[in-house]
Amino acid sequence: MIPLETEAEIVRLAHAEKWLPGTIARQLCLHHSVVSRVLGQQGLLFARSGAARPCKIEPFVPFILETLKKYPDLAASRLYQMVHVRGYDGGPDHFRTMLARYRPPKPSEAYLRLRTLPAEQGQVDWGHFGRIAVDGGMRDLFAFVMVLSYSRKVFLRFYLSRAMGAFLRGHVEAFAYFQGVPRVLLYDNLKSAVLMRVRDAIRFHPTMLECAKHYRFAPTPVNLARGNEKGRVERAIRYVRSSFFAARPFSCLDDLNTQALDWMRTISDLRPCPEDPLRTVLEVFDEEQPRLMPAPDNPFPSDDRLEVHAGKTPYVRFDRNDYSIPHTHVRRTLLVVASADTVRIVDGPDVLTTHSRCWGVRKQIEAPEHIQGLIDFKRRASEHRGLDHLHHAVPACQDFLRLLAERGGNLGSTVSRLLRYLDWFGPVPLDAALREAAERGAPSLGAVRHLLDQQRRALGQLPALSAPISNDPRVCNQRAHAPNLSTYDQLRTSPNHDNPPPTSA
Repeated sequence: MIPLETEAEIVRLAHAEKWLPGTIARQLCLHHSVVSRVLGQQGLLFARSGAARPCKIEPFVPFILETLKKYPDLAASRLYQMVHVRGYDGGPDHFRTMLARYRPPKPSEAYLRLRTLPAEQGQVDWGHFGRIAVDGGMRDLFAFVMVLSYSRKVFLRFYLSRAMGAFLRGHVEAFAYFQGVPRVLLYDNLKSAVLMRVRDAIRFHPTMLECAKHYRFAPTPVNLARGNEKGRVERAIRYVRSSFFAARPFSCLDDLNTQALDWMRTISDLRPCPEDPLRTVLEVFDEEQPRLMPAPDNPFPSDDRLEVHAGKTPYVRFDRNDYSIPHTHVRRTLLVVASADTVRIVDGPDVLTTHSRCWGVRKQIEAPEHIQGLIDFKRRASEHRGLDHLHHAVPACQDFLRLLAERGGNLGSTVSRLLRYLDWFGPVPLDAALREAAERGAPSLGAVRHLLDQQRRALGQLPALSAPISNDPRVCNQRAHAPNLSTYDQLRTSPNHDNPPPTSA
């Protein structure tokens, strides 16, 4: 838009002074399109000098008009391909610009103002509010919004997921906040509500139907490509973005939801009602609330339920985190039942364990008894493997260990020590020592070691060393220096043992 004085000056220069549009544009510092528009409105457009240059699209105009008559919504890219194979050598961008002149205009659709009765309808939708950092990871932040169509009262709750569990929790908390249930809830073909839809054939999510049966409301998806039918919740989400979420600091999800509750009771409820600007939303809701259907005393279960497979390790993966389970239930398919605060892992009718839910990312949530149980099991398994190896290598150990067990000895430490003796002395000497110790009725490690050392001395061998000797020449070539023991000789030969001579440092 330009001032009226400028428009009058353009017309005067063109009519009285016979200036061309380009001259007018340069002298008045205007764009040539502005000058052409003003002159066109006054019927003062100047004809271009010379013959008009023919346009490449002109030979194809009859074909284009005939095609658009049959297919009014045909895309320009497809129509360009059709004329290109027929000889059109222009560019796609120029073709798209020229095609707009010939495409029939779409009729503008008018919409009726939708009005509802009190307590008749509510509208539900999700809003995405970016990503936030949670316990070392990033998670999407979603807002569950339910608005009553008559009073425009808004329920707002933020979640870190929009899975079925969060979707159901949003309904349960909204009905508790409204202290009632509207008769119809309108959805935008959400996957949590509608599994599949072919025109008017709708397949609802079975869990959603169970929730609707519990609270006795009618779930109704809007028609395809008819977002205007749920315009109240769309405007409510825009209102949340501008009035509540914009430039709002918060420390955590609970802090954000606490602030949202305070905003609903102060800012949102006290705004003028769009249907009756003389009253607030809260005043209109006070009229609507007694007409809502009463909610059942028992809330609908809103836990996430997911089948998971436990692999070789005692953990199951749920919502990007690992939760520990007893080691006796690995390599099985288990059921995870998760609320907003807890995660229960179930095997059939048995609850294996319960963890606090972690909303972080790539975390391991462990119960100490699960890890300790696996460690004890591994230790016992190691003892059994050692005992089997000992039985195969040294048959005489069976009688020896039987006598030891009868006397209450520690089998675990004994087997571990005998395995060391097996490495140091070999199977034949150890078998002979165990057999002799059992015959003498002395099932002890000391007796076995004494018998093994006797065997080595009888053969003229050195005693076995329990510590490995390094082959490093720096260690092997070390020489031990003998200490000076003359002081002790003086003490031994001195007549006065009570006053020994002083020693030199």
